[in-house]
Amino acid sequence: MNGRVKGFRSVGGSQRFLAAFSGISPHFRPRRHLMTAPGHRAETTNRFAIRDQITRTADRLTAV
Repeated sequence: MNGRVKGFRSVGGSQRFLAAFSGISPHFRPRRHLMTAPGHRAETTNRFAIRDQITRTADRLTAV
């Protein structure tokens, strides 16, 4: 395997991961250069709170 697969078992596996992750990753990467430090901290806190709400809901659904 070449070095580009980065721990995935196949190129297809890495492509599936990246396809799913590309829709999620911008949520955790606000455009830092466009905000103040306090604004960035507040936005990051808010985004992680949203993530926590979503993952708790998902945990409850899978536990049923």
